Amino acid sequence: MEKMNVKITGMSCEHCVKRVEEAINGLAGIDKVKVHLKKGEAKIKYDSSLVTSKEIAETITNTGYEAVLI
Repeated sequence: MEKMNVKITGMSCEHCVKRVEEAINGLAGIDKVKVHLKKGEAKIKYDSSLVTSKEIAETITNTGYEAVLI
């Protein structure tokens, strides 16, 4: 399992957090996701043989928020 942190901009409420978490959890290979609204970031644990960090970041972007790997 790999771990990654992503800086997410554009979230303003808990609905945004749930939307991002649900989108990421919809990907194959995701083990754990925790999105922090106040920090504007997500901590993600995933299986890199099933999904890439780029795919995860693109999923966040496609949900309507800006994602930058940190």
